[in-house]
Parts: sequence; structure tokens; C-alpha cells
Amino acid sequence: MIYGLWLRLRHLAYNKGWKKSFKADVPTVCVGNITTGGTGKTPHVEMLLHYLRVSDKWGYRPVAVLSRGYKRKSRGFQIVKPDSSASFCGDEPLQIARKFHGVTVAVDKDRVEGCRKLDADIIVLDDAFQYRRLCPSLSIVLVDYWRPIWEDRLLPWGRLRDLPSRILKADVVIVTKCPPELDSWSRQEFGRKLGLRPEQKLFFTCIRYLPPEPVFPEADARYTYSNKTILVSGIANDAPLRSYLSDTYKIVKRLSYPDHHRFGKADIRAMASAVKAAPTACLITTEKDAQRLREVKVVPDSLRQRLFYLPIEAAFVSEDDEKAFVEILDKV
Repeated sequence: MIYGLWLRLRHLAYNKGWKKSFKADVPTVCVGNITTGGTGKTPHVEMLLHYLRVSDKWGYRPVAVLSRGYKRKSRGFQIVKPDSSASFCGDEPLQIARKFHGVTVAVDKDRVEGCRKLDADIIVLDDAFQYRRLCPSLSIVLVDYWRPIWEDRLLPWGRLRDLPSRILKADVVIVTKCPPELDSWSRQEFGRKLGLRPEQKLFFTCIRYLPPEPVFPEADARYTYSNKTILVSGIANDAPLRSYLSDTYKIVKRLSYPDHHRFGKADIRAMASAVKAAPTACLITTEKDAQRLREVKVVPDSLRQRLFYLPIEAAFVSEDDEKAFVEILDKV
């Protein structure tokens, strides 16, 4: 009740103009959610960057990504480079910087000031839906298909970090992690339960897993052909990953850590112990975890040779959704 009251008062202050909001000098697209994580923001930011790259309007213009840089050690405005460290800028901004070399990636807790310092024609705001000081040109809110907001509760009894009614303030709502074969009736029913306004756009996406990639250069690809794996994950929800891996591997050990976990010597010892018990198994982790594992200096060769991550990408369930979404981007 206390948290909900605080949220209502905060939003009221911005809605009434008692607290000021600002707009950036260039178009901005916000990708966020109203839960504490696990909706797939990073894959959808990457999907957004892909569409901006091939867009007739934005394809040849400078694009930037601005993130808070959760759990980073640096302060203030910082440009993220492919050779930066996860402790310097955060694992998600680093992942994006390493995959999109033509995109400027920056971190700043003050998003208004960060937008002023960026030299770009359009800025993608990562996880900024609760940042009311900045008004985006287009706001996109993600909802997990398997954990709909009408079945959730506010913190600390649930995973909602914001009022469920705030979803009505989004321009676009994307339901993520859907079954690829989701039929039109199920989509309509989900939309009905969300209770969106007529002018809001609703889309549905699924997650695609790509072939394993080595975390370290000395990795031996032959380990990926094993029928056993040890899963190492430090994300909000690894259930979809476990389900996917179970089709190919027997998960002999699961080492699960909190979201954005900073790996240390004790974690490496736990992995080494798991490998000792299953010497033919490969170690599989997420792409986000790989950014932080590369920083650990005490990883022995026995682990480096068998550590792989599974890249993922977000994709629209239907081609019509994809075309409609691209049209919205071109109008920003």
C-alpha cells in the first residue's frame, strides 16, 4: 500500500506539472516495462536497432542508445565501446555496443542530460518508461506473455515496479515470449484483458535461440555436441532457456544467480566442481552473462574450453505485425 501510494503521488506530480518533464531535441524511442525484469528489453532494443538500420528514413542517419547502465561502477555520462568492461558500463549496454558497431551506445543516470550530450538523429532509450523527467517521442512497453500484469502484484508481493494502469500511457505495447504459433483468437483475448485504448498499438513477439557462441576464444566447439550441459544463468527468468535446452541436452546441473550477478571466484569454483562431476558436459550461459564472465580473471582453461552462450533475438509472430511496426518507426 505504501509503495502504491508513493507511485500515485509521483505520477500525479508529473501529470499536474508540479515536477517538470522535458523533451529531447531529437526523436526518442523508449523501450521499457512495468515489471522488475524478464520481459526481454535487450533483445527488443536490438530488434529496434535492426529495423532502424534498414529503415528508409533512419537507415543512413546516426542512431544512439542511451541506458542507465545498471550496476556499473562508473559515474555520469560515459560512451560505451566494444572493449569496455561490464563493470564500467553494465552488461546490457556492453552487449549492444559489441553487436552494433555503427551505433553510439552511452550510459547516464540523467537521461535528459545524456540526450543533450549525444550526437544522433534518433535515440533509443533503454528501460526509461519510469523516467518521467524525459518525454519520449514513442513509448514502447513490454509485457511477458507468461506473466501478464493482471495476474501480478506490486512490489514486494509481486514483480510490478509500476502501477498496472501505467500501461495505458504507452504508444505501443508488445507482448513478448509468445509461442511462435500463437493464433489470432489468443492474441485478441490477451489484448482484451489488457484493456488498451483504441489508439494504442498491440504487437506480439517470440524469442528465437541462435547456435551457441564461445564465451572465450579458446573454446572447443566439440563440447556443444555433448548430450549433457551445465546451465549458468544470472537473469531474471531462465525458465524459457531451460525449456529450450531440454530439447537437446540433459541439464545435469543448474547454477542460478540473481539478475546482473557479478561473477567471482566462488562462482568459478562452483562451475569447476560441476564440470568435475560431469566431465563431458558443456557449460552454457546467456549472452548477457557472457559479458560479465569475460571479466573474471581466474577462469581456468578447463572452463574456458567449454563455456558457450546462446544468443537470442526477438521476432514478430506475424509478418503483418512486423510491417505495421516498421511503419510506426518511420513516422517517429
